Amino acid sequence: MLPDSIPTVTVRARYLSPAGKPLSGSVTFRAPSQLTFPAADVILGGPVVAQLDAQGEIAATLPATDAPDMIPDGWSYTVTEALSSIPAGRSYQVLLPAETPEVDLAEIAPTDPTKPNYVAVRGDSAYEVAVAEGFEGTAADWLDSLVGPRGPQGETGPRGETGPQGERGEEGPAGPPGADGRVQSVNGHAAAEITLAAADVGALAADAAGAPGGVATLDDDGRVPAAQLPDVGGGAVESVNGQTGAVILTATDVDAVPSDDRGAPGGVAALGSDGLVPAAQLPAPSGARNVWTPQALGFQAWSVDPAALANPSATKAAVVKRVYLSGININEPTEVNRVVIFARGWAGSDAVPAARFYAGIYDETGERVATSGQVSTLPAAGQGSGTGPGAKKNHIGSVPVPLMASATLAPGRYWAAFLLSAGSATDFYYMHVQNESPSAPANFFLGEAFQRAWCLDGHTSLPATVDQSAGEVGLDPAVMALALV
Repeated sequence: MLPDSIPTVTVRARYLSPAGKPLSGSVTFRAPSQLTFPAADVILGGPVVAQLDAQGEIAATLPATDAPDMIPDGWSYTVTEALSSIPAGRSYQVLLPAETPEVDLAEIAPTDPTKPNYVAVRGDSAYEVAVAEGFEGTAADWLDSLVGPRGPQGETGPRGETGPQGERGEEGPAGPPGADGRVQSVNGHAAAEITLAAADVGALAADAAGAPGGVATLDDDGRVPAAQLPDVGGGAVESVNGQTGAVILTATDVDAVPSDDRGAPGGVAALGSDGLVPAAQLPAPSGARNVWTPQALGFQAWSVDPAALANPSATKAAVVKRVYLSGININEPTEVNRVVIFARGWAGSDAVPAARFYAGIYDETGERVATSGQVSTLPAAGQGSGTGPGAKKNHIGSVPVPLMASATLAPGRYWAAFLLSAGSATDFYYMHVQNESPSAPANFFLGEAFQRAWCLDGHTSLPATVDQSAGEVGLDPAVMALALV
């Protein structure tokens, strides 16, 4: 198919014998040389040969001889006819301008035997002549201009005499019989009596069914008969895993683990939808037993057991725009949806409406894996059901900050983060680990550094990443935990 930018002309023709029978043969259209179309990045070469079909017809789509920017230009097609029963076919030139996209050779082929070769050149239309003489307007305007005003109706003339009826003439000879409506050809065969084979209609012969090299037949059940199946050897099964008769195999017969052993004591561990062994099938952590754990008090994990801390006498207020980071160790997949900070004095957002908060979780590479976004409303500390009057009065207790989405933490080390992004220096007092300035005692490690307690100043929201080597470690660390509520 030619590119759309090349204008084309479709040439049609029909060739019949004097008796009205379709001729056979071909018509060749040849340009004088290769044609180059720079705009379409195409070079065309070679003739176009149109074969006459069973009705003696051709149809060929060719580049227009006046295509824009074509190289060369100013040429015509050489048309050569090679027809059956016509020894010497014609050869003549034609122009195919783009303004006539459909043309029939019968309208432009030479008919005068004294002028066997000529170029069909289109002359100017009457409208084009009028425009050349100064007419202004469209072709429709020009046609309208040819119609003058209606003149007055003339008088009715006298009625003429009725002429005598002439004599009936002699009957002329019968004309030659025309082509009848019978089929002229079938699948390319043209004969008085046509017999088609299976191959002529793209089918398999009926005797190919069930024959070697043919096709398989189906029995009354819609299945291939056994006689047409290959011999795979072996015959009927005599035994299965050493058993005969009505054989019933179990997992042990094929050296497999019974499905009932999946997740059962003495069996095999099951995998959850995340491809990991569920926490319920993991062994109990080694170490001390029957001690206070985060789970015993409703948390998933914490930075430190607050009860193990020396209670500093001096209170610490959260510094505005300071990010407090406290290390938390995770040794099994753990789902969380709250970051909890332990308050020594927080009266709630109703009492301190200007305060704004952020909380989040970072992995040990410093990448943020969860965030609360900005939080403008937090409940007062120490107001939970059953809390002692001293804690309620002084607003002491856990303050959970909800995350935007739950996060499942894989085993590893993390930092819980807390930020008072807006408010005043006395809005929020937090429980802290007393430091030994200039360093917090939690930051005692050997090998790869992991600071369990540090801070970053000058932030109005939680950064996407943090760098522990750029943080301050000589400040009082906040006590934080993670929870799933």
